[in-house]
Amino acid sequence: MAKKLEVCVDSVESAVIAQKGGADRLEVCANLMIGGTTPGVSQFKQIRKACDIALHVLIRPRFGDFLYTKAEYQMLSEDIEMFRSLGADGVVVGCLCADGTLDLERMKELRERANGIHMTLHRAFDVCKDPYQTLREAVSLGIDTILTSGQADNCHTGRETLKQLIAQAGDQIEILVGSGVNAALIRQLKEEIHAKSFHLSGKRRTESGMAYRNPNVHMGLNGIDEYELFYTDESAVREARQALYGG
Repeated sequence: MAKKLEVCVDSVESAVIAQKGGADRLEVCANLMIGGTTPGVSQFKQIRKACDIALHVLIRPRFGDFLYTKAEYQMLSEDIEMFRSLGADGVVVGCLCADGTLDLERMKELRERANGIHMTLHRAFDVCKDPYQTLREAVSLGIDTILTSGQADNCHTGRETLKQLIAQAGDQIEILVGSGVNAALIRQLKEEIHAKSFHLSGKRRTESGMAYRNPNVHMGLNGIDEYELFYTDESAVREARQALYGG
């Protein structure tokens, strides 16, 4: 497997910054602060127009688990077809059964809906019951990539599991290491567990331009400041690229 640096972005501004910093491809999503959801059509179109690197679209209708209702699954299916028609190079998706196994029937149908473009099994993999069995199933379905932290909160904690997954995967499927990735961890994990593909957000906090602020109204989740924005940090992406490709 070739080396790969993927950056997840939830705005046009971050996408442009990530490409400038040296990302090989982007995962396009919305709402990164809650783990990411399916992006808007206009957002994707603007990013497609602004960036000429590969764009993989996150297909996730809501925050939370990956046990989807019939209506939610229909959304997954239709969104895959829509973004493929809009020029997406890949989709990022995952469905589980209630017992923690991969939903093989639905994932097979979604693979067919993707109609030949790249498919990544996202971190639904990290909450599945048996990652090694799920890896074998992903290969059998023709899935191209698994995004994983090694079933841990971050890739450093999950590095021993990641090492085993990378060895098991061989050249059959890409293991894309995510969660907590930065330049230092890339240097460590590419040597320690022979990881070649990494996924990061490289976010930086930016103060809102709002001068007037009503302190009595809170619009979102507790603990999230509406007047604090997050964008990709070009230097973080550039440093990550140097760590991966430059030694």
